[in-house]
Amino acid sequence: MSKTTTSDATQAAPDDQDLGAAGSQLTTAPREDPPNLPSLGLIGWARWFWRQLTSMRVALLLLLLLSLGAIPGSLIPQSGVDETKVADFRENHPTLGDVYDKLGLFHVYSSVWFSAIYILLFVSLIGCIVPRTWQFVGQLRGRPPGAPKRLNRLPAHTTWRTEAAPEEVREAALALLRKRRFRAHLAGDAVAAEKGYLRELGNLVFHIALIVMLVAFAWGQLFKSEGNKLVVEGDGFSNTLTQYDDFKSGNLFTTDDLVPFSFDLKNFTGTYERTGPNRGTPRLYQADVDYSAGAYGAEKKTTIKVNEPLEIGDAKVYLVSHGYAPVVTVRDGKGKVVYHDAVPLLPLDANVTSSGVVKVLDGYRNPQGKKEQLGFNAFFVPTFGGSASGTMLSQFPALDYPVLALSAYHGDLGADSGIPQSVYQMDKTNMKEFKDSKGQLLKKLLRPGESMKLPDGAGSVTFEKDIKEWAGFQVVQEPGGGWALAGAIAAIGGLAASLFIQRRRVWVRAVRGADGVTVVEMAGLGRSESAKVPEELGDLAGILYERAPGAPGPDDSFDEPDPASEPGDDTPTPEPQVVPAEGAEKQ
Repeated sequence: MSKTTTSDATQAAPDDQDLGAAGSQLTTAPREDPPNLPSLGLIGWARWFWRQLTSMRVALLLLLLLSLGAIPGSLIPQSGVDETKVADFRENHPTLGDVYDKLGLFHVYSSVWFSAIYILLFVSLIGCIVPRTWQFVGQLRGRPPGAPKRLNRLPAHTTWRTEAAPEEVREAALALLRKRRFRAHLAGDAVAAEKGYLRELGNLVFHIALIVMLVAFAWGQLFKSEGNKLVVEGDGFSNTLTQYDDFKSGNLFTTDDLVPFSFDLKNFTGTYERTGPNRGTPRLYQADVDYSAGAYGAEKKTTIKVNEPLEIGDAKVYLVSHGYAPVVTVRDGKGKVVYHDAVPLLPLDANVTSSGVVKVLDGYRNPQGKKEQLGFNAFFVPTFGGSASGTMLSQFPALDYPVLALSAYHGDLGADSGIPQSVYQMDKTNMKEFKDSKGQLLKKLLRPGESMKLPDGAGSVTFEKDIKEWAGFQVVQEPGGGWALAGAIAAIGGLAASLFIQRRRVWVRAVRGADGVTVVEMAGLGRSESAKVPEELGDLAGILYERAPGAPGPDDSFDEPDPASEPGDDTPTPEPQVVPAEGAEKQ
């Protein structure tokens, strides 16, 4: 009876002389021979070090180290992101702060050790990919190796006898293998075929994609910029360095790299859930803006939403925050308006309870005619819970019941001292409190349209009915973002190809036996982890058997005769079957 048997791939290793080129490795991974240490010398050691650096395990180790090195950059405050947090950490943990400073943990991504890992990984990947690429190109330009002398020594094989001529069998096998997308050709008395080149191509694509991602990340870090700007409804922004509230950039970034554009915030719209467990959750956050690209670009209208930025060239404008800006009017004792503006206040909670400062720096004179500066601590709630609630906290983020609480001061705000000040805080060192009739700090809750009079004819402050909203925008320029995304997608595709595509070879030999009947042999060879070679070989053998059916005569097996068969038996040779051996099941 004709049979197909498989054997453990490791058993074929000692018989490389029989397999010849057919048993050559099916990957472009370089062979690693143990170094002859006593005879290395300087050049030998350099070559050995280069081979170790460009090996796949070292590349994976460096990639792991790079990932581990990024952990402190996420957990420890970074000087390039928030210098204030770094200073606070050093003040609260002086000993640990000195250790972190020496190790470069406050600037991980620009530290010497992180850069060394990054560069070594880059060199390792390039040194690994270049020779494998040339080797892979050579494989594509070549042909599958010819069949070994003894096909029955391969992990999967089958044989049968047929009355078809050897030439017909080989032509049928060649057509069948090419139809199954094998690279096949006639080599002597056999057909040699190979399939699964995309496995190694996927492996190369994966590593090239890693290099692209490394370059893109490095380029993005060096030339990136990121700035934030708070814009009140009716105001605008121009993309210049002086317009930003805060700004940080990469080491190679210059102001000439800023994309020229400007925009005006026309209206901000925010809606919220009114009922249910998600009460107060935003349903709609959007900013309607008019923008123009370049110095003389035409004005266009658009809407910026959360995760839907405005893209202008390499710059993206994100909507990141929102708050309220009550309009406040301050008059002196003679009724002259010395201040009238919308005052943006910073939110303190999800219901937009907000705080800030109103500063009157110029134009005010006290009842005695002397120049003074006024300051008001402001506390705003869009939905007041009422005096019965006992708290000045907003109950809902929408403007359902807006209330503004003010407390008044006069004196010198220190704005002319040369020391930078926050527009949301007030320096009370040289300020005096306005007193009420009870001798306490003058303060009052105001509804829209209400005013608070300052004592002794010092003037008044009015909470206007017009309450504006503001939106916080983040302008980001990161030139390597597109390349990084393309590299990530290519890396996923290449990794999938290298994991799921199997490289394998198939040979079909057809020769005329001593009795004039054609003997057909088929064998397959794949990577040791492949378990589909026997199944695929059995499928191919079944199709080829239909085109070259078994001949009547003795039921001879290529490996050993079947004792149940007798010399005069006219039973045709059965269709070949794949019988996986124990070693093949382990593959």
